[in-house]
Amino acid sequence: MKIGIIGLGLMGGSLGLALKENKLVSCVSGYDLSKDNESEALKLGLVHEICSFEEIKNKCDIIFLAIPVEAIIKIVKNLVDIPENTTIIDLGSTKEKIIEAVPEQIRKNFIPAHPMAGTEYSGPKAAMKGLYKEAVVVICDFGESSEKHVKRSVELFSHLGMRIVFMGAKEHDHHVGLISHLPHAIAFSLANGVLKQEDKKHIINLGGPTFRGMIRVAKSSPIMWQDIFKQNKNNILDGIKMIKDELGECEKLIENEKWDELGNWLKEARKIREIL
Repeated sequence: MKIGIIGLGLMGGSLGLALKENKLVSCVSGYDLSKDNESEALKLGLVHEICSFEEIKNKCDIIFLAIPVEAIIKIVKNLVDIPENTTIIDLGSTKEKIIEAVPEQIRKNFIPAHPMAGTEYSGPKAAMKGLYKEAVVVICDFGESSEKHVKRSVELFSHLGMRIVFMGAKEHDHHVGLISHLPHAIAFSLANGVLKQEDKKHIINLGGPTFRGMIRVAKSSPIMWQDIFKQNKNNILDGIKMIKDELGECEKLIENEKWDELGNWLKEARKIREIL
């Protein structure tokens, strides 16, 4: 099986590393708008070869779209002339808007997938071989995809050691809006607030494990997250309202010195230990 990866940053590069060791795959071809990324990916051994966009369309059995979600919406329109047997798998963090943008003639070829994996780093140098192993991958609205393309994607994800979850796109975007996208919005907000209030010396000296842990994802790609916030706008706004309400409750209890009630509020939050 020949694989094409469009986008050779963290997600695409890590996928290339993992696929190169997979016995199902004979060749991993890569393409990126950035020639520097292509050169770096080849140098680091993330792919076997660099190809043009047209070459990947014509020679690959599976094409992965490992690019920002707004770029996925643009590029799917240029895939309408792929061979009937070619599978397209997008790795975007949102699903509804992407699925809506897929041309009808290739919807059966299209597998909307979201690997719940990643780090705060970007670019080919951030790639790591084990990024996808044991991670969950959500496949959305699979009923609209051809059975052979679903089976092919499931087989490949399984060989990568991933856990597969099937979910509707609307449901997916709601859940990740709260569980994945909202924490990023909080981290970006915290980073901006602290940068406005504190000088560099105090951030370095007093930024212990708690602060560093909360702030970690604020180092993520602004381009990628701007696109995600745009596409999942309503779900993220619902999440921001939720967190405002909870912070308001915390603020009220502290302000009014309701220490016993605050303790109960904290105990409720601690129940998350039973899940994670």
